[in-house]
Amino acid sequence: MAFHIFLLVIGFLLLLKGADILVDGASNIAKKFNIPEIVIGLTIVSIGTSMPEMIVSTASALAGHSDMSIGNIVGSNLVNLLLILGLCAMVKPLIFKKETKWIENFIALFVALTLLFLGNNSIGNNMITRKEGIFLLFLCILFFIYNIVMAKKGNQFDDEALVIFEDKKKISTLKSTIAIIIGIVALKFGGDFVIDGATYIAQVFGISEKIIGLTILAISTSLPELITSVTATFKGETDMAIGNIIGSNIFNILLIIGVSAVITPIEYSLSYNKDLMILIGASTLFVLFPFIGKKDQMTRVNGALFVTAYIIYMINLVMSNL
Repeated sequence: MAFHIFLLVIGFLLLLKGADILVDGASNIAKKFNIPEIVIGLTIVSIGTSMPEMIVSTASALAGHSDMSIGNIVGSNLVNLLLILGLCAMVKPLIFKKETKWIENFIALFVALTLLFLGNNSIGNNMITRKEGIFLLFLCILFFIYNIVMAKKGNQFDDEALVIFEDKKKISTLKSTIAIIIGIVALKFGGDFVIDGATYIAQVFGISEKIIGLTILAISTSLPELITSVTATFKGETDMAIGNIIGSNIFNILLIIGVSAVITPIEYSLSYNKDLMILIGASTLFVLFPFIGKKDQMTRVNGALFVTAYIIYMINLVMSNL
């Protein structure tokens, strides 16, 4: 038991550090080749902080632990939305940009609804098939294109862009590439360690894979989003905090479940409908925040509401499975 707990801790650390190294290396490559900062934030940072979920969910699917694979994604999205954004809003009210208010929030809600539909459609017999995985990846590509188009239409590439790229000659492409490789390797082994440790502990204590996925794996693989978003909020970069979470939630479903389903069809347990409905409800409320109360803001009260909702959700989850 002690060895598997140690394995779990080492896996968490590798996931966290691997994601950090990967994001730094990818960001430097982007800066080196003059990719705008907003594209880096909405794509590279979001995908980078979602890499732990990618590794864990893919490894779980390949190992035949579909409950853990789906649970990790649904649980991580709940952690991201309710806990992390809630904490960020409690630190400092989050300001919604126009495109986030009218487009990105609705995309995140649509993606959550899409997962619910795919998991419950009669055609796939409660399986997310390879064809459906390809469909999710197609939507992911469209989201990439949207980010690029919106970035090019942005108005913050003037002075800010000059500051970002003025030292690009000092950035080593080789070192950045090596950092990306090291990050991926760390994530790979970290994911393996977490899966092995969590599976063993679940079996010893008779805990279902669903609970492990929704709790331990979900919180641990969301640590990169937590650190990135809270740090950004403390620095006053609230739009980065919102963008990181929204982007991660979208990529978690479209990219990660899409890739996992293409590799091997994922069995969807109908018991996840309740958790997905909570995610959809929270996403709907998040869509409404800019239109109710203080205009274009997620206030401290809103944040406290989200954090409280997550605590209640966790207590109910644990109590119902004792």
